[in-house]
Amino acid sequence: MKFILLWALLNLPGALAFNPDSRNGHQPPPYLVYLKSDYLPCTGALVHPLWVITAAHCNLPKLKVVLGATNPGDPNEKHVQVVNYEKVIRHPYFTVTSIEYDLMLIKLEREVHLNDYVQLVSLPHHDVPEHTTCTVSTWAYSLHSIARDPDSMQKVNINLVPQGQCQDTYRTHHIQDSMLCLGIVPGRRLPCKEVTAAPAVCNGTLHGILAFADGCVLRADVGIYTRIFSYMTWIQHVIQNS
Repeated sequence: MKFILLWALLNLPGALAFNPDSRNGHQPPPYLVYLKSDYLPCTGALVHPLWVITAAHCNLPKLKVVLGATNPGDPNEKHVQVVNYEKVIRHPYFTVTSIEYDLMLIKLEREVHLNDYVQLVSLPHHDVPEHTTCTVSTWAYSLHSIARDPDSMQKVNINLVPQGQCQDTYRTHHIQDSMLCLGIVPGRRLPCKEVTAAPAVCNGTLHGILAFADGCVLRADVGIYTRIFSYMTWIQHVIQNS
């Protein structure tokens, strides 16, 4: 227990980077995608000039894919690309009653223009070791704002949590090898309003998409992520054949 508490304290400076009252926030990583819809938005990651990856639990009617945005609610923001989509492909084994297979690929109508503000993130060629530090990025809503679009880009550097410790945090879920967990153990579970499906990027490679969190991942509460490496065969098949 002392080791866990010490490990948590050592990671607090990065974990507490989220400021719920910040309106400007951070500059988003260039692979981050805002998935705007008539329902709740989601976050995605650009993995190919024609493809975005996100969580299958995202419900995105009348979807617009927004790239290069810092504040999605600002219609005058520069460097933004808005693209329509051609098709949405959920993992065939995904169900709304489970957090397993929570992965979705979105094919765009046209290739995006890659520049300083819009870039690809690498897909993994190997799995990620435990205790690796990763960056989780998404948009949050100011506590004093009731705007429909989030107004604060945020990111946090947190470590992969060993599977056993994650299982202790989420006793009602079965943490499988196709999942990974990031955050502080045992997790504080503080509430906040943030855009779901946040990507976890470790050493420049996309290793996770947030599937479930009881709390606030931007404040380093433990979240359960879909392990991208476990689904690389399916991802490559879809991109090459769709």
